[in-house]
Amino acid sequence: MSLIPRKGTVYVVDDDEAVRDSLQWLLEGKDYRVKCFESAESFLSRFDPREVACLIVDIRMDGMSGLELQDKLLERRSPLPVTFITGHGDVPMAVTTMKKGAMDFIEKPFKETELLNLVERMLNEARSSFSHQQEQASRDALLSRLTTREAQVLERIVAGRLNKQIADDLGISIKTVEAHRANIMEKLNANTVADLLKIALAAQTAKA
Repeated sequence: MSLIPRKGTVYVVDDDEAVRDSLQWLLEGKDYRVKCFESAESFLSRFDPREVACLIVDIRMDGMSGLELQDKLLERRSPLPVTFITGHGDVPMAVTTMKKGAMDFIEKPFKETELLNLVERMLNEARSSFSHQQEQASRDALLSRLTTREAQVLERIVAGRLNKQIADDLGISIKTVEAHRANIMEKLNANTVADLLKIALAAQTAKA
């Protein structure tokens, strides 16, 4: 068996050592990498936002609660998928967490298969989000290669303006617009205007 877990990282945040130990034993036995924290504060100071991971957190803890931790992650715009561990009577509180974007909640004592299915669902979401972020970073890197003038020309191409209209807008010649278009195509690795539109529109959508 490989020493490197293949399936992704699961963060467990719970102030109950017995819960942390049982979750770690169960998940590591299924080849997940598990990182346990006894408080929300210690988790926030040490978690790596670049990691493909998910979070299982107790809704009620001493110090910062699971709800407060979720708010902190939302402030950081973290895409980390979250599931809450709840006790009997915490369902209304858990519903609140889901309205804020939590993926699910699981009541104690939880069923092993239910938990494992949930972890896999969260990690699939994390992989998708990570892939989306990588694509966005790649697009941003390409667009950052454009000069200010090239960016202005691209903006107008996306708006459907013709070369003559772009030339009039920017007070430059049509030949200069054509030269800028050629440079933009080369810098963005685009073969067609459709390729240009896909890159520019995807970047605009990501920032919206």
